[in-house]
Amino acid sequence: MRRALLLLPLLLALPVGLWALDRALPPDLSRFEAVSAEIPSRDGRLLHAIPVARGTWRLRTAPEDAPPHLLAQLLRAEDARFPHHPGVDPLALARAASQWARTGRVVSGGSTLSMQTARLLEPRPRTLRSKAIEALRALQLEWRLGKPGVLSVWLTLAPQGGNLEGLRAGALAWFGRPLHALDPAETALLLALARQPARARPDRHPEAARIARDAVLHQRAPGLATPAEIAHAALPTRRHPLPRHAPLTAMPTLDLDLQRGVTALAREALDRLPPQVSIAIAVMEIETGEFRALFGGDWNNPVRAGHLDLTRAVRSPGSALKPLVYALGFEAGLARPDTLLDDLPRRFGTYAPENFDRAFAGRLSVADALRQSLNGPAVAMLEAVGPVRMATAMKRAGATPRLPPGAVPTLPLALGGVGITLRELVTLYARLPETVERRAAEAALAALVQPFGGPAGIAWKTGTSWGGRDAWAVGLDRRHAVGIWVGRPDGTAMPGATGARLALPVLTQVFERLPAAPRAPLPARPAAAPALAGTDALRLVFPPPGAALAEAGRVVIRAGGGQRPLSFLVDGAPIPSDPARREAAWTPPGPGRYRLSVLDAGGAAVGVELRVR
Repeated sequence: MRRALLLLPLLLALPVGLWALDRALPPDLSRFEAVSAEIPSRDGRLLHAIPVARGTWRLRTAPEDAPPHLLAQLLRAEDARFPHHPGVDPLALARAASQWARTGRVVSGGSTLSMQTARLLEPRPRTLRSKAIEALRALQLEWRLGKPGVLSVWLTLAPQGGNLEGLRAGALAWFGRPLHALDPAETALLLALARQPARARPDRHPEAARIARDAVLHQRAPGLATPAEIAHAALPTRRHPLPRHAPLTAMPTLDLDLQRGVTALAREALDRLPPQVSIAIAVMEIETGEFRALFGGDWNNPVRAGHLDLTRAVRSPGSALKPLVYALGFEAGLARPDTLLDDLPRRFGTYAPENFDRAFAGRLSVADALRQSLNGPAVAMLEAVGPVRMATAMKRAGATPRLPPGAVPTLPLALGGVGITLRELVTLYARLPETVERRAAEAALAALVQPFGGPAGIAWKTGTSWGGRDAWAVGLDRRHAVGIWVGRPDGTAMPGATGARLALPVLTQVFERLPAAPRAPLPARPAAAPALAGTDALRLVFPPPGAALAEAGRVVIRAGGGQRPLSFLVDGAPIPSDPARREAAWTPPGPGRYRLSVLDAGGAAVGVELRVR
């Protein structure tokens, strides 16, 4: 009794000493903590991962990530008494020592999963001293982390060949599927790789990989796979790339399937573009205001500045801001879609905007002026609305206009004289009914539901900045807003580039991949708006009868209907024209009155008087 009382302080001091030793020499968990950064998609699937140091793919793996048959295979193959021992299995160690004494060589190591985990955390040469340290660390890990924690470390750090660590990384790289979706033969290969990561690589040593896998299936996990299933189980022949679907733009709101589709479309578009030209795509869900797909550029391609997220690049939007101009005008009661106006040469102080074709359309409705993206009417509308009001509306929509330091918004704002990003432009379109009175916004967008050249039933607008530096297309239905930008990342001009030619075809393809949405998103085109396409009768669309131009300048004579080829005459003298087109360009030699005439192939003729002041 007295001896027991003398031993009691020692027995009480032992746990305290072990606790102090554990705190003084804690296990190094840095390798387990240094895992690949992961960005999930909106449904929880892995969208994008970033390797750790030296390019190692190490994805954190917990027991709940694994299918039940994998855990059963693991315990039977490596440590059948794992649930019962404290980290060290005396029976396994005794068996290993007996085999060594009997044969003179190591037959089985006697290491438990906990000891293997200690070795994965702190790799050491395979010596008796190392084995003793691993045993102590195994006890320490079990004490600190418990069984689930030890399993998690093992599943995360187990080598999978090459620069792969962890069974989730192995599943994605060798089978292209998440770990929980693998069958017993596939998980057996991953366990074989954990044992022999170099010799069991199926892409380099397929026969050795098959033998190692079958050893796990046959000898250590009976009942988990039938002989027939084993015989027909295929081995992977190559590695799949780890998920990096949005390397520049990854965020948890992205839809993985849509992101894959948009990325594929962007890759196809890049193949058709010159080497130094890139593309950016943004898809927003209007109801939530969240981006569902983003393509920021040609990742890792130095020629196309592949390190930049071009959805955030500040560029000139060209004509893509005109819907906002007209929506503000409708909201202020300055015009309606069916209001008629004249597109003629006009100066705003020293500013004299010209149309893209340097011609003028004459009298037409506001809706058609927007649809044809005429510059003069848009600038006139902005003059009435006020550039500051438009800049304020852009800010309210989340698209802050970038102007030179100290500059204030002016009339060129209507034609893209401002900096904006693709993300902001898409946001502006999505929020237009919130930024401007809804009926006014929908009236402006209704004019953009164009029957030809774009997605059917989608309100869309293109834009081209000065010199073709930026080509844009933006569209929306009730569910999504989509934006496309094409250009050179360094801002170099692309002569001849337009939004209609480069960006609009991609916009059409993106909408084809989106979930079905109502394809009549906005009110129909105003009934009072004059049609641009004609009846069969020949007629002059521009200039209108009695037109007067304030100053000499290039005039495009436009005809409708009639049988082509058409002939264009001024004062009875023919002027050059393309037989396939219904228009011809003419520059008046000076002030005066002129007679413009058009003849068709059937002999019909129309004409008007024009005065140039």
